[in-house]
Amino acid sequence: MTTAETHTPPAPHSRPGPRDARGPLWTGPFTLYFTARAVSLLGDAMMPVAAALAVGALYGVSGAGVVLGTWTGTFVLLVLFGGVLTDRIGARRMMVAADLVRVLTQGVLAVAFFAGRPPFWLLVTMAAVAGAAVAMFLPGVNGMVPLVAADPQRANATLKVADAIAQLLGPALAGLLIALTGAGAVYAIDSGTFLLSALCLALLRPPAADAAPAVRTGGPLRRELRQGWREFRARTWMWAVILVWMVFGVLLFGPLVPLGSALVADRLGPNAYGLAVSFLGAGTVLGGLLALRLRPARPLAAGTAAMVLYTVLPLCTAVGADLPLLLAGHVLGGAALAFWSVMWATSVQTHTPPAVLNRVSAYELAGSVSGISLGQLLAGPAAALASPAHLLLVSAAACLAGCAALFATPAVRRLPRTPPAG
Repeated sequence: MTTAETHTPPAPHSRPGPRDARGPLWTGPFTLYFTARAVSLLGDAMMPVAAALAVGALYGVSGAGVVLGTWTGTFVLLVLFGGVLTDRIGARRMMVAADLVRVLTQGVLAVAFFAGRPPFWLLVTMAAVAGAAVAMFLPGVNGMVPLVAADPQRANATLKVADAIAQLLGPALAGLLIALTGAGAVYAIDSGTFLLSALCLALLRPPAADAAPAVRTGGPLRRELRQGWREFRARTWMWAVILVWMVFGVLLFGPLVPLGSALVADRLGPNAYGLAVSFLGAGTVLGGLLALRLRPARPLAAGTAAMVLYTVLPLCTAVGADLPLLLAGHVLGGAALAFWSVMWATSVQTHTPPAVLNRVSAYELAGSVSGISLGQLLAGPAAALASPAHLLLVSAAACLAGCAALFATPAVRRLPRTPPAG
């Protein structure tokens, strides 16, 4: 995920006028940006499977965990600096540079796997460099959407559908390639996706007035980090959501995959869990399509109402629901989370001044990802103290409690779809 309070007018350097104009979506800039994001999302979706299967086959589950943990840890450590550098240099330039770094890291790993058994130190090193590149890339994603689309909600919903399709196709494609050709082909294709993304972003030319942040301080990193923190902290609706999302990360999103996969696979078999993940992706597509059509006047309130339905996912897993009900719960959960994600991204983009949007996005990314990372780390020790079913009941309760907290926060509940005109 990623004030004054919600009724404060935008800062003088924010873009004037409403941000939900119904202009054409598929302009040249948005088409290039969509292509860049779609292909890189497909590459990203392939990587967890590649790490689990290829690295795990060579160095065991602990080795795969170290590689994935290194990637996540590097990202969390550097994403705040990524937000500052993105505001200094410009989102498009930073994203192109980050993509080119990932072309290099994935290309090196492709060559290493084609050559035989890559050394463990190389896998860890490339994971750290790739995590750093993502920390430089992601803060600019929010800032680019208002530059390439007149209607951020439609753009975010379209990108969410592309993300869901990538999550459906990427793992299956990675598994098939590893089975047929080996891990080298997966890393080579991943490198190619980032090269195509970099090319599309390099060709993209946003409107001249919006091509760069309106204000560039060029001051010390520490000062710009503090400014980003002040902007983040000044928006009650934003930090309230991120606090809840950090709790969700620890109690809901983080433990859901390791605990849920173990429960479903033990009771219904591994194929059932794979089918449930596919239905989750189908629900995500549905939620993105709903977000294309529905335009609530209070987007975060509507998104929170949708997130109440997400409770069904951990609940039906915990109570041992039969396969049809389990699949229905995953569809509902995927749709709820996708609808929330579009409402959240659009709110951040339309209620944050462009000059600080990338830094603010970095703070909300750091909060969200750190909670999930901690939840993943604690899932194993927690399962030694209580059964996975009981822990997932706690996850369901945490989802309801978090949604109640969001509804109870006036700044979240009342946030309008667009800010008052400056």
